[in-house]
Amino acid sequence: MRILAISNRYPPWSIGGYEATAAGAIGALRAAGHTILVLTTLPDPSDRDATSDDPDLHRELRWYWHDHEFPALPLRATIALERSNAAVLRRHLGAFRPDAVLWWAMGGMSLSLLEHVRRAGVPAVGVVGDDWMVYAPQVDRWTRPWRGRRKLAAPLAERLAGVPARLDVDRAARWAFISHYTLDTARATGLRLADAAIIHPGVDQRRFEFRPPEPWSWRLLYCGRIDARKGIATAIEALCRVPTATLTVDGDGDRRHQGELRELAVRLGVGERVQFRSSERAAVADAYAAADAVVFPVRWKEPWGLVPLEAMATGRPVLATRAGGGAAEYLRDGENCLQFAPGDADALAAALERLATDGELCTRLVRGGRLTAARFTAERFHEQVEDELERAIRGA
Repeated sequence: MRILAISNRYPPWSIGGYEATAAGAIGALRAAGHTILVLTTLPDPSDRDATSDDPDLHRELRWYWHDHEFPALPLRATIALERSNAAVLRRHLGAFRPDAVLWWAMGGMSLSLLEHVRRAGVPAVGVVGDDWMVYAPQVDRWTRPWRGRRKLAAPLAERLAGVPARLDVDRAARWAFISHYTLDTARATGLRLADAAIIHPGVDQRRFEFRPPEPWSWRLLYCGRIDARKGIATAIEALCRVPTATLTVDGDGDRRHQGELRELAVRLGVGERVQFRSSERAAVADAYAAADAVVFPVRWKEPWGLVPLEAMATGRPVLATRAGGGAAEYLRDGENCLQFAPGDADALAAALERLATDGELCTRLVRGGRLTAARFTAERFHEQVEDELERAIRGA
């Protein structure tokens, strides 16, 4: 198959869970003998300082996101952005002639791209890993004005700008969601998504092998994107209740929030016990192995959450919030993790102390975690993405 994959923030500029999942699936498709061309967004100030020598990776798409915000954009600039992206897409469709388009993260991108591909009659599959179907229509500067009472003006806007102003998201692709939660959230917007599939991302069992634990020394790890919704502040606050514990925050993301977290640690008197770093993807397994426990303190409904599964595969107990979302589909309190209320630093500290003093509990959680991680593998996810693409091409 010849596949044109389109997504925002493709690695190595960003190494969040969604981006890593996309890169892993595309790597597996290439390893299976398929030809993949990746079209992604121009680097953003919030992206990592990184480069890639992949000749089939094209960073050409402009988007509405800028340094963790969606700034206002005048109509003329909006049309210019949309026309630029349309020209880039047409060029690659014409030159590459893909058998199918594979959509990934579309938040902050030109949603008109979906409609360009649909109207061109190119089969498409979309892997939906967050709630972009909810928020993207609100931040898309071009299609948003032509809904509601202004929808009758959409055909005229299309003719004048040369860019689709009306979207048929239901028919734009075969949609595959990473969790029941993300599908339910998308349907709540009014989309039918009648033939949507659920394909859960999973753990690369070769990279995240079981590592026997070291003697307990109160080493707590947060791994993932730095974002206020991730609840890292709760983990820092918990250190005040457990004076022997340390916390490593391993990841990148919102630099402003990282500054706030550093200030919080100093203000609470635990600054010397909090370490910030950003491991390369290849070293993440070592980061899990160096911890006694992994904290997943999210304050929002996580679409899925690979961090707990990776920690479980490595053999580290997980402390996670009851925030709901996709992670609630596999987290089981007392079976494969200990759970606490979002934002409750006291409960997190109490859970950490339970792990430190109850060896039987810790062993049970590790065993349950390894069984859970074995149910969700990256290999199975990659096979399902490939199956969806083949099905879409046959259907066309």
